[in-house]
Amino acid sequence: MDSKKERVEQRQCKRYRVRGDAVVIFRSPDVGTGLLIDISMGGLTFDWVTSQVLPVQATKVDICQTGCSFTLYDVPCLSIWELSVYEKHPTSLHRKRCGVKFGELTESQKARLKYFIQNHTTGEV
Repeated sequence: MDSKKERVEQRQCKRYRVRGDAVVIFRSPDVGTGLLIDISMGGLTFDWVTSQVLPVQATKVDICQTGCSFTLYDVPCLSIWELSVYEKHPTSLHRKRCGVKFGELTESQKARLKYFIQNHTTGEV
Protein backbone atom coordinates (compact mmCIF):
# COMPACT_ATOMS: atom_id res chain seq x y z
CA MET A 1 0.00 0.00 0.00
CA ASP A 2 1.33 3.46 -0.94
CA SER A 3 1.78 5.65 2.14
CA LYS A 4 2.21 8.85 0.13
CA LYS A 5 -0.91 10.90 -0.40
CA GLU A 6 -1.41 12.51 -3.77
CA ARG A 7 -1.97 16.23 -3.61
CA VAL A 8 -5.32 17.17 -5.08
CA GLU A 9 -5.37 20.45 -6.96
CA GLN A 10 -8.04 22.65 -5.40
CA ARG A 11 -7.47 25.87 -7.34
CA GLN A 12 -10.34 26.92 -9.57
CA CYS A 13 -8.40 29.52 -11.57
CA LYS A 14 -5.36 29.13 -13.83
CA ARG A 15 -2.11 30.32 -12.25
CA TYR A 16 0.42 32.44 -14.11
CA ARG A 17 4.14 32.89 -13.41
CA VAL A 18 4.98 36.55 -12.79
CA ARG A 19 7.48 38.24 -15.12
CA GLY A 20 10.01 40.60 -13.58
CA ASP A 21 10.15 41.84 -10.05
CA ALA A 22 6.72 42.30 -8.54
CA VAL A 23 6.10 42.54 -4.83
CA VAL A 24 3.25 41.87 -2.48
CA ILE A 25 2.78 44.12 0.51
CA PHE A 26 0.63 42.31 3.06
CA ARG A 27 -1.22 44.02 5.89
CA SER A 28 -3.70 43.64 8.75
CA PRO A 29 -2.55 42.65 11.30
CA ASP A 30 0.90 41.60 10.01
CA VAL A 31 2.89 43.93 7.80
CA GLY A 32 5.57 42.79 5.39
CA THR A 33 6.74 42.58 1.81
CA GLY A 34 7.26 39.50 -0.33
CA LEU A 35 8.29 38.61 -3.86
CA LEU A 36 5.30 37.67 -6.02
CA ILE A 37 5.78 34.17 -7.50
CA ASP A 38 2.53 33.42 -9.30
CA ILE A 39 -0.97 34.84 -9.54
CA SER A 40 -4.47 33.99 -10.69
CA MET A 41 -7.87 35.68 -10.60
CA GLY A 42 -8.42 33.74 -7.36
CA GLY A 43 -5.21 34.34 -5.41
CA LEU A 44 -1.43 34.48 -5.40
CA THR A 45 1.75 32.96 -4.00
CA PHE A 46 4.66 34.96 -2.62
CA ASP A 47 8.01 34.38 -0.91
CA TRP A 48 9.13 36.43 2.07
CA VAL A 49 11.88 36.50 4.67
CA THR A 50 11.11 36.90 8.35
CA SER A 51 12.65 36.43 11.76
CA GLN A 52 9.29 35.21 13.10
CA VAL A 53 8.25 31.60 13.27
CA LEU A 54 4.54 32.43 13.31
CA PRO A 55 2.59 32.25 10.04
CA VAL A 56 1.52 35.38 8.17
CA GLN A 57 -2.13 36.39 8.61
CA ALA A 58 -2.75 38.80 5.73
CA THR A 59 -6.24 40.23 5.22
CA LYS A 60 -5.27 42.79 2.56
CA VAL A 61 -2.46 42.95 0.02
CA ASP A 62 -1.10 45.49 -2.41
CA ILE A 63 0.47 44.23 -5.65
CA CYS A 64 3.24 46.40 -7.09
CA GLN A 65 5.44 45.98 -10.15
CA THR A 66 8.98 47.32 -9.68
CA GLY A 67 9.37 50.81 -11.07
CA CYS A 68 5.73 51.59 -10.28
CA SER A 69 4.58 50.39 -13.70
CA PHE A 70 1.62 48.71 -11.97
CA THR A 71 -0.06 48.97 -8.58
CA LEU A 72 -3.21 47.42 -7.17
CA TYR A 73 -4.14 48.44 -3.64
CA ASP A 74 -6.26 47.01 -0.83
CA VAL A 75 -7.01 43.58 -2.30
CA PRO A 76 -8.97 41.62 0.31
CA CYS A 77 -7.50 38.18 0.97
CA LEU A 78 -7.13 35.29 3.34
CA SER A 79 -3.89 33.41 4.06
CA ILE A 80 -4.53 29.77 3.03
CA TRP A 81 -1.16 28.07 3.47
CA GLU A 82 2.42 28.75 4.38
CA LEU A 83 5.58 26.66 4.30
CA SER A 84 9.22 27.13 5.12
CA VAL A 85 11.58 27.06 2.16
CA TYR A 86 14.71 24.97 2.68
CA GLU A 87 17.85 27.02 3.14
CA LYS A 88 21.23 25.41 2.53
CA HIS A 89 22.82 27.68 5.15
CA PRO A 90 20.20 28.38 7.84
CA THR A 91 20.26 31.70 9.70
CA SER A 92 17.99 33.41 12.20
CA LEU A 93 15.88 34.53 9.24
CA HIS A 94 13.33 32.17 7.72
CA ARG A 95 12.40 32.11 4.05
CA LYS A 96 8.74 31.24 3.65
CA ARG A 97 6.24 30.79 0.85
CA CYS A 98 2.64 31.83 1.41
CA GLY A 99 -0.52 31.26 -0.60
CA VAL A 100 -3.45 33.63 -0.29
CA LYS A 101 -6.97 33.50 -1.64
CA PHE A 102 -8.59 36.73 -2.77
CA GLY A 103 -11.78 37.86 -1.10
CA GLU A 104 -14.54 39.71 -2.89
CA LEU A 105 -12.97 42.07 -5.43
CA THR A 106 -14.51 45.23 -6.81
CA GLU A 107 -15.06 45.43 -10.57
CA SER A 108 -12.15 47.86 -10.77
CA GLN A 109 -9.86 45.46 -8.88
CA LYS A 110 -10.91 42.59 -11.17
CA ALA A 111 -10.12 44.67 -14.25
CA ARG A 112 -6.71 45.72 -12.86
CA LEU A 113 -5.90 42.14 -11.86
CA LYS A 114 -6.83 40.88 -15.34
CA TYR A 115 -4.63 43.60 -16.86
CA PHE A 116 -1.72 42.53 -14.63
CA ILE A 117 -2.10 38.88 -15.63
CA GLN A 118 -2.22 39.76 -19.33
CA ASN A 119 0.74 42.16 -19.25
CA HIS A 120 3.07 41.07 -16.44
CA THR A 121 3.11 37.25 -16.52
CA THR A 122 4.98 34.73 -18.67
CA GLY A 123 2.26 32.11 -19.02
CA GLU A 124 0.54 29.34 -17.16
CA VAL A 125 2.27 27.52 -14.31
